[in-house]
Amino acid sequence: MHRSVYVHVPFCRHRCGYCDFTLVAGRDDLADRYLAALDRELDRVEPPEAGGRRELDTLFLGGGTPTRLTGPQLDRLFASVFRRYQLGEGAEVSVEANPSDVTPELIDRLADAGVNRISLGVQSFDAAALKTLERDHLPADVPRVLETVRRRIDNVSLDLIYAVPGQDLAGWEETLDAALALEPTHLSTYGLTFEKGTAFWSRRRRGELISPPEESERDMYAAAMDRPAAAGLRQYELSSHARPGFECRHNRAYWSGDEFEAFGPGAASLLGGVRRMNHRGVLGWLRRLEAGESPWIEEEALGPADRARELVMLNLRRVEGIDGEDFPRRTGFKIDELLSEELLEQQRLGLVERDDAGVRLTREGRFVADGVMSAFL
Repeated sequence: MHRSVYVHVPFCRHRCGYCDFTLVAGRDDLADRYLAALDRELDRVEPPEAGGRRELDTLFLGGGTPTRLTGPQLDRLFASVFRRYQLGEGAEVSVEANPSDVTPELIDRLADAGVNRISLGVQSFDAAALKTLERDHLPADVPRVLETVRRRIDNVSLDLIYAVPGQDLAGWEETLDAALALEPTHLSTYGLTFEKGTAFWSRRRRGELISPPEESERDMYAAAMDRPAAAGLRQYELSSHARPGFECRHNRAYWSGDEFEAFGPGAASLLGGVRRMNHRGVLGWLRRLEAGESPWIEEEALGPADRARELVMLNLRRVEGIDGEDFPRRTGFKIDELLSEELLEQQRLGLVERDDAGVRLTREGRFVADGVMSAFL
């Protein structure tokens, strides 16, 4: 039985040039239509056999910018979710927040709704990098924002981006140190990517944006692994670091290959071995639900071998890697049966290691994780 739910809130004040997520910018006028459509989508949830509401271990509101909704709109969203689901004891409830949106009133409203984890889109503590990333806050805003959040919610994750055009290793290390000085419970560190179709993709092709050299980006990732560890945050996933007990349980469910349900435009679910994808266009998703149609545009039932290989890729994102006992129990395959030649080659290259506990990326393998994982497809 799945016990994790994701809700996608697709509103932003501005679409940052690097962003390829499903969202609309400057269209807050669509929020009430979105909430009505979300309610219709949630109506598709089947109650448990015993009746009542399904119980959740984790609930995650992401975006877009969930905190772009007004207070009454947030109340309406939570009311829709909690008509179909209830929080289990000790459930983790996360909301992504833009620093510029945070007020005492917002945090009180979120905490009163049951939110106990905030993921704050800080991205950088360098004013020049924030300008390049088209963010609407300043580095000096973040300590005040954190103080406001911590009045009610202690579990705060900071999201950071490295390899920003114009950034060097020293600048990235300063951002890491500034973030760690604020003693977050969790830190996410992402290398900037230039996705096709984004404004940054076009600007780089025109020569307006130049990425740091590959060796510099490698050094930045090394710093992203080492500096948080020295400050007491353990790396538990390729881009994630946490104080003991503060790992993001919702994301761990993804990387463990657990089933989950997701709602909103562009949201993807995994239930009963079937992966479903909602319409990515916000207006298209709205129109489908307003017409009484399914929001799904893709549905794929994974075969046993494909499901097992997908689990390999998900598990390898975890520092702990693939559990040698759990993997065959869940998939029906032993790792050697599924990946014998590929595994030996990656071991020979020094990119994965294995022992009685299972298989995991080496430190060197983390630098080229995407390539290692593609070798197992």
